[in-house]
Amino acid sequence: MSSLFHFEEICSGVSGPVQGRVLLSPVLCDVTVRRVAARCEPGLPLGNMALSLSLCFLSAAVSGLVCALVLQPLCFPYFWRDLLFLLKVVRSGVKLELYRWRRDVRTVLDRFVEQARRIPDKPFIIYDGSARTYRDVDRRSERLARVFLNTAELKKGDCVAMLMNNEPDYLCVWFGLAKVGCTVAFLNTNIRSRSVLHCLDCCGARTLIVGSDLLECLESILLDLQQKNIQVWTMKSHMKHTLVRSLLDQLDVESDDRVPAELRATTAIDTPMMYIFTSGTTGLPKAAVITHLQSLKAASGFWAFGATESDVIYTALPLYHSAASLVGIGGTIELGATCVLKKKFSASQFWPDCRNHGVTIFQYIGELCRYLCNQPKKWIKHIK
Repeated sequence: MSSLFHFEEICSGVSGPVQGRVLLSPVLCDVTVRRVAARCEPGLPLGNMALSLSLCFLSAAVSGLVCALVLQPLCFPYFWRDLLFLLKVVRSGVKLELYRWRRDVRTVLDRFVEQARRIPDKPFIIYDGSARTYRDVDRRSERLARVFLNTAELKKGDCVAMLMNNEPDYLCVWFGLAKVGCTVAFLNTNIRSRSVLHCLDCCGARTLIVGSDLLECLESILLDLQQKNIQVWTMKSHMKHTLVRSLLDQLDVESDDRVPAELRATTAIDTPMMYIFTSGTTGLPKAAVITHLQSLKAASGFWAFGATESDVIYTALPLYHSAASLVGIGGTIELGATCVLKKKFSASQFWPDCRNHGVTIFQYIGELCRYLCNQPKKWIKHIK
């Protein structure tokens, strides 16, 4: 049940028409009547009441603004910076999600090709004291792509496994396969024999590319690979082994003309582009399926945190790990920056490398920082 009241009956003596009507429950009405009647002074104009309320709201707003200006820098000094970062990340995420509804998906490889045209002479990879420019890696990957098409007879949609340590040719092989439209499977270099065969069966790879320093790891399973009709290629010249073919020997006879761009094109951002296998410490290795969307999100990490193309990124993590390949290399490509690539992490070489190459960003996981802190002070005292 509800009751209807007139404010005329509540505020006795208030001048002017007060015909406000309120629909309240009986209990709430009694409380409201008592509060309003207690505050309505006889003879107080209704306009003065409105002015008083306006002044109260204004003073409260001014007090809040002053507190925000004074307390925010003291208690929350990074509030605005964090807010801008959040908006930046949200905008990037929305942009990527919109790719789901578009047919012209721009991949990380497409971004690399753009950077190779925009800054061809800028160092892309610095490895073992030698620099490879964006143009160098682009051209070498094009020649490898032609070897994959013409000699290895790979085609778009095939899955190819890679078992290689960190080196510039890791990227050239990766990009060359991607330019053909192949899905790449990164194998952990610590796995051996039965685990390698398991990984190849899981991803359906019928081609395996091995680094020159890892060939000995396959000696015991080469016959098994032949029986499974899996071809094995290596980044080594003049191979005498009949079951392993040389990619380097084929590079000399191939041109670096671009393969058709439609081979690498994709119309679905959720299409798998890569498989990354675990080390198999708790059983046989397991594959993580990486889509184009995931790779684009990973590649935007450095940009989101404020890195620019003038930065030099130090990556000593294995490239078969997503942190190095997707975030490290992908982030370098997105920025158009330079990456100092190491075969493996060395605490004793870290600070000299940073000084020699002007490193501004260090990518790490796990205990790497603890190893650096435990280094003798003789390596640290020269750093300014």
